[in-house]
Amino acid sequence: MTSGWPRAAATALQFLTRLPIPGGASAEPAHFEADLARALALFPLTGALIGALTALAFWLAAQLWPLPLAILLALAMEARLTGALHEDAVADLCDGFGGGRRPEDVLRIMKDSRIGAFGLLGLAFALALRAGGLIVLPNAATAAVALIVSGWLGRLLMLAAMLAIPPMPGRVGLGGSVASQATPRSLALALLLSLPVPLLGLWWDARAMLLALLAAVLFLAWFRRLVLRHLGGSTGDCFGFAGYAGLVLTGLAFAAGR
Repeated sequence: MTSGWPRAAATALQFLTRLPIPGGASAEPAHFEADLARALALFPLTGALIGALTALAFWLAAQLWPLPLAILLALAMEARLTGALHEDAVADLCDGFGGGRRPEDVLRIMKDSRIGAFGLLGLAFALALRAGGLIVLPNAATAAVALIVSGWLGRLLMLAAMLAIPPMPGRVGLGGSVASQATPRSLALALLLSLPVPLLGLWWDARAMLLALLAAVLFLAWFRRLVLRHLGGSTGDCFGFAGYAGLVLTGLAFAAGR
C-alpha cells in the first residue's frame, strides 16, 4: 500500500498518462482529496517526464529517419502515452466555441463524441503548429529540450488555469473536482518541485524560455476571458486545452528567430 507522496505521484501519472500505474487516489478513497491536492503539485513534473519520454522516442526515431519524420513519430507516441487527452480537449473546445452561442449549446456540442468542422480544423492547426515549431529547430538536441520544457509548461498552464478560471456554475464533474483542489500553494509547490526544468530551458536558450513564459501568461489572460464569455466558467476540457496550448507555445518560442 502506498501513502502520501508516492500515492500522489501515482495519481498524477494516472490522470495524465495511460501507463498502468498501481495505487493512486483510487486505491484509498478516504484520502482522495489529499492525494489529489498533492498530485496537482506534481503535474508539471509529470509533464516533464512525459516530455522526456517523448524526447527519448524522438531520439530513437532520429537514428533511422530524418528529423521531421522522427518528430511526427514521437508526437504519435506521446498521444498514445497520454491517451490523446489534450488533443481531445482541443477538438471538443473548438467545436463548442465555434458552433455554440449560449453556454448550454456550447456544453452540449462539447459533450458530443462526434467531431465537427471547427474541432477538426482546430486540432489540425494545433498539431501542425506544434510539429512545425519542433521541425524547424536547428538540431535534435534543441528539439529534445523543447519537448521536455513544453511538457512542463503545458501542465503548469493547466494548473494555472484551474486557479485563474472559476468552475462553470451548476456543473460538477471530474474536471471540477480536480480543479477544486488547486490552490496557490499547490502552484508554488509545483514550481519549486519542478524548478530544474525551466532552469534547463534558461540554460539552453534563455530567450526562448522567457518568450515561452511570457506567451503562457498572455494566453492565460486571453483564455480566461474567452472561457468566461462562452461558458461562464471552466470545465475539464478547458484545462486540457490550456495544457496543449502550453505545448504549442513552447515549440513556437524555441522556433522563433530560427
